Parts: sequence; structure tokens; C-alpha cells
Amino acid sequence: MEFDVRTIDTDILIIGGGTAGCFSALTITDNSNLKVVIADKANIKRSGCLAAGVNALNAYIGKGETAESFVEYVKKDAEGIIREDLVYSIAKRLNEVTKHLEVLGLPILKDEKGAYVQRGKRSIKINGENIKPLLAKAVMERENVTVLNHINIVDYLLQEGHVIGAIGFALKENVIYEIYAKKTICATGGASGLYRPNNTTFSRHKMWYCPFNTGAGYAMGIRAGAEMTSFEMRFIALRCKDTIAPTGTIAQGIEAVQVNAKGEAYVEKYGKPTTHMRLYATVMENLKGNGPCFLKTEGITPEQEKELYRAYLNMAPAQTLKWLENNRGPAHENVEIEGTEPYIVGGHTASGYWIDGDRKTTLKNLYAIGDVAGGSPKKYVTGCLAEGEIAAISALNTIEDVHIRKLDRKEISERVAYFSHFFYNNETLYSIEEVEEAMQKMMDEYAGGISTAYMYNTTKLGIAEKRIEELLGIANTLKASSLDGLLAIFEIIDRLYVCKVLIKHLEVRKETRWRCYQEYIDFPQKDNEKWMQYVNSVYKEGGVEIIFRELVRRDEAYEHKD
Repeated sequence: MEFDVRTIDTDILIIGGGTAGCFSALTITDNSNLKVVIADKANIKRSGCLAAGVNALNAYIGKGETAESFVEYVKKDAEGIIREDLVYSIAKRLNEVTKHLEVLGLPILKDEKGAYVQRGKRSIKINGENIKPLLAKAVMERENVTVLNHINIVDYLLQEGHVIGAIGFALKENVIYEIYAKKTICATGGASGLYRPNNTTFSRHKMWYCPFNTGAGYAMGIRAGAEMTSFEMRFIALRCKDTIAPTGTIAQGIEAVQVNAKGEAYVEKYGKPTTHMRLYATVMENLKGNGPCFLKTEGITPEQEKELYRAYLNMAPAQTLKWLENNRGPAHENVEIEGTEPYIVGGHTASGYWIDGDRKTTLKNLYAIGDVAGGSPKKYVTGCLAEGEIAAISALNTIEDVHIRKLDRKEISERVAYFSHFFYNNETLYSIEEVEEAMQKMMDEYAGGISTAYMYNTTKLGIAEKRIEELLGIANTLKASSLDGLLAIFEIIDRLYVCKVLIKHLEVRKETRWRCYQEYIDFPQKDNEKWMQYVNSVYKEGGVEIIFRELVRRDEAYEHKD
């Protein structure tokens, strides 16, 4: 296949038009006349994790809470391994960005006194089915923003260790985009599809995290030599069985407790009810033969039942449809729960780019925000907005000092040839789907997936590492017959790079700090004496080099040092 090459010059490039990316663009245009390009693999109107909507904002400083108490809550839930400085800077902005969403048109539920209706100490109720279209509409109305929908960005453009833009290909036409920018902001989200999912075959994309978020931002940074952090702190969601609908809507909305098949409340038998311990307790109850496990909803009031119907229609309609089809609503039957496959996502745990307080990565002129940025768990929607704002302001304050020189045509031609070669791999032995299934099977069975109750050991990780390396080699022999096929190949390649780094992180942290998230059978206990530190990594010459870093406290100002 022949490609045309289009060169675009802009001041700031935002890769990923999800929650964080859109809000970052709005902040830039509110404070400058600089040119902004947003490149999105889908269409920003319905892209990213908020594509289907959301029924609550789960990071908010509610009554009686403070930014300081929010940091302590996140720190406790994450067993002490967070970037307190990052979480604190987010916490101080949560309520402000929430107000901004309301100004954009987001319906936020209020009581008779006009106060936001809280679902918990740090959560407020919204009607959020259209939250993403509202953000997209605001972005599209800005004259100095150019949105490139249906563009798959593959790699950063590098010049002497500085990021000077990115390169990718269109999904609707045979065009490669070479985009130059003084500042680049990565907002591509986390990584799903690494492991075999709950639902297989034709339902395999019915999962907790957006199936189109394939770790592209992580992979681009890994290949470019950016420092990454905490990949071993995976995220595994506790969800409604089969529909994979959120359980927090029930647990917080009507204060439903988790019970086993005997009707016993079981979570506190295993320890403090942190996010990962609720999952761990459920897994253990099933292993002991006390499952299945449920959220106890039987006997709730008709009004509570109607509220659950409405809430799930806002973000996970499959759950409401299941109740209606079976003619057995939650008031008459407890809701069965299960864990999902593992994900790498910096909005819920701490995995992602290693960044400073301004959200700068270790690559010059590159920022990371939202789910792709590490160090600050439980940022959710509003935390991603806050990071988009922080990065935008920093970029504006430093952009005048940046001068870039374009790459020579030979280097660009080599990249174009790499894209094209997948259309001429006529002797490939495997299909794209077969490589994806092999990757997910390997990660599931040897790197702590559902089939092993999320447990792994050193021997298994060694097997996984070897097989993932083999699959990376095979991936470059795959054949594309269309632009969609080319996209699928690069999504597999990106996932495999993420898997490679993840396996190394899992192997290096020789303890079990987060039950299920990081369940190392060879080292079953938490070790605060040796492991109160970050596990970071840099990819060099085909290998993953590990870096250990000391914890950064709330009142510290961390800066990268050469």
C-alpha cells in the first residue's frame, strides 16, 4: 500500500481526545492563542473511558473532607505507595474542575438546598450519559484547536532525546501524519486486553475498561526510553457478573454489603476493606467453596430499586436490561459479583509515566496526564481533568523556550516503509487474532490472570517473559489487508511492549503488597522494611532496566534530574 505523507506544524500536540486531553485543550485555549492539535484514534465525541457516560464523579472533596484527608485516603488504600505530591496537587483542584464541568452543561444532582448530592465522602451524583459529548462540543467550538479524528499515533518524533511531535496513520484514508509540536501532551489512557477477559469469543470486548485503550501511550514512551513507574500495581475491578457493570453504584448508592453463598458478610474477615481487599476477599471466598459472592440487595425498597435501574441506564445499561429480561430486579435477587482481568491504568492505581509536579515526563517537552500518568491512584474523571489543567499551564509557561528542527526525509521515509511492510508480509504463519489470543492466554496463565486467581510465581513469570518476546517477533510478520488490520497489528505490538515491562515489574517487587493486584506466591507477605519504594523502569536496547526511587511526600517538590 502506498501512503501520502502530510506534515502538520502546531504549538501543542495532544495525543488522545478523552477526558484529560479535551480539558487540557480547553485550558490552553482559555489562556492563550496558541495552536493546538488533538489526534484521536476514534472520534472525540465518544472516545475514551467516558464514551458511554458515567453516573458519578468519584473524586470530589465532600462535606467534612479536605485535600489533605483525600491524600491520606488514597495513601491508605494504596498501601502507602503513591506520589503524595501528585495526589495533593490533584485534590486541591477537584472541586474547581467539577464546577467547570457544570458550566459546560453537565447535570449534577442537587438537594433542596442547592448542594451537590453526595454518594459517599468523595463522590457526587451526576447525569453523565453525555459527559463526553459536552467536552467534545466545547473543544470543537475553539477556533485555535484542530481535531484529527480517526488518526492512530504510533510513535513520538525524537530529536536528541527531545520529543518534537509524533507520527501516525489515518484510518479512513492512505495518509501518514507527521506532526511537529513544541510541546506534546500524552493523554491516551491505560491498557486493556493484555489478559484473557471474563467473557471470551464474541463477547470478549465486554470488559471493565475501554477495549480500545490498548496501552499505546505507554508503549510509545517505553520505546522512546521514558521512565515508567509502578506497572506491578495492576488494577482488577470487582464487577457485576457477566455484565461487568460497576459495583460501586450499588455498594455506595444503597450501602449494600458483600455476602457469600451462606449470606455471611465476609470482607472484614480478610482485613481492612480497601479496594483491593474487597476483591481479594471475594476471590478467597470462592476458592474456599463459599461462593458465589453477592452484593446484598434483596429486600431493598421499590424506590431504591428504581434508582439502581436509572443509575445503570446512565453508564452500563446491560445491567438494567438483565434485570428486566429476567423479571428479577435487585429487590428480589442479590447481585452476583466477580473480579475482572487485570488492567494497567493510572487513574485507579499508580501505573504509568514517571512525571514531575508539572506532569512532565523524563523525555523533554513531553507531558503525561490522566490514566497514562503514574503515581496518583484514584484520580478518576475529575483527577484527569485536574492533570490536564496542570500540564496545560506548565506547557504555556515554558513553550517560548522551545525551538525544534524537523527530521530529515530519510528518517521519515524509513518510518513510512515500516508502516507499509505489513501489507506485503505474504508468508506470515499467524493471524492477528491468533497472536492476540496467544498473548492473553500467556498472560492469564503465567502472569497472574483470572484462571490462577491472579497469583503468579517466579518460574511462571520467566515463561511469560520468554513467550511475550517470541510474540513480539511474530507480530512484525503479521499481514494487514486494510487500514483497520494495520491498526489491529499496532495495537497488538503496543500491548506486547506493555506486557514485557509489566512482567519485569511483577518479578522485581519481591513481596505481596496489593492482594490480587500483585499476588506473588514466592513472596506472600508485605515487607515495609525493604519495599516502601517505587519500582521504575526504562527500556534500553531491548531490555527493561529497573530503577528504585524513594517515596515523594506531600510537601516535596519533585523534579527530574539528568
